[in-house]
Amino acid sequence: MNQRRWFAVAVAVGLCLFSVVISFKSPEVEEKTGADSLNSLLYGSDKLVPTTIEEGDSNKKIVRLSVEGAIIDSNPTSFWSQETYNHQKFLQQIETIKDDTTVQGVLLEVNSPGGGVYESAEIAKEIKSLKKERDIPIYVSMKNLAASGGYYISAAADKIYATEETTTGSIGVIMSGTNYSGLMEKLGIKDATYKSGDLKDMGSGQRPVTDKDKEVFQSYIDSAYARFVKIVSDGRKMPEDKVKKIADGRIYDGKQAKENGLVDEIGYPEDALEALRKEQHLKGAEYVEFNTDVSGFANTLFGAKLARGSEKDDFMAILENLTTKEAPKAMYYYGGE
Repeated sequence: MNQRRWFAVAVAVGLCLFSVVISFKSPEVEEKTGADSLNSLLYGSDKLVPTTIEEGDSNKKIVRLSVEGAIIDSNPTSFWSQETYNHQKFLQQIETIKDDTTVQGVLLEVNSPGGGVYESAEIAKEIKSLKKERDIPIYVSMKNLAASGGYYISAAADKIYATEETTTGSIGVIMSGTNYSGLMEKLGIKDATYKSGDLKDMGSGQRPVTDKDKEVFQSYIDSAYARFVKIVSDGRKMPEDKVKKIADGRIYDGKQAKENGLVDEIGYPEDALEALRKEQHLKGAEYVEFNTDVSGFANTLFGAKLARGSEKDDFMAILENLTTKEAPKAMYYYGGE
């Protein structure tokens, strides 16, 4: 453990001792357990509160939503968690928008290579539910990367913006794994797996892949792909056969994506926001985002910097969530695993 991590542990221990002291002085804190008190001190409360980005009419708000990073349900619980995208918080933001009648528009900024099939579908479902329940316009601004699952969650928007440099597309499903049964044979290592059926251990790297394995896996992938195609077809109002012609997994830049109908306009987030204001009669609306209580130590500049690991740590955290050692996992993800 490096010096920074040891210092972080010391800070956490100090905060824990501090929480014990104040628990004797505050009736409100006395009702909490020691763990709850420490969690509150570190992270603040779970309640979402609006933070103003641009001043305006508070009775007519535009909310910024952001998906930054791999779409995986990692839901950081550790003080030194590496993930930048918090799936449960994002869903909570959508629920907050549903309940806030002053919200009249949403700008979703996407910078993601995609991620889990389930998580991507869950976001798409909630965005569709938001549009149905509140009937408010949702514009998307694709930033550096909005590929695979990043496009999946964008497809249902009323309007999609991307820059010419944006990497998008990669419409499809991938499931990767490593088979080392040949190496085991060379080393004289034998698999000792006992199973109730021939396919119970499909995906295991310890035995050769059979034709039946390939058939089942491909059927599974094709089913997920069909759902992806339908999402794009419905969202872009494009026939499925046309979607399939451009949905072979390839990537596009923003200009190419506009030419093939995946994107509406070329522009940056400020351009998408300006269009949302003008086209949806929201001039003068307050521009906000919903954040959790920022009173916790982890949300301070020092706390966030202390908790942040290296880029290598970030990469490893994503890999750990994308797949497991036991079996491959289907992903709406650009770049493989």
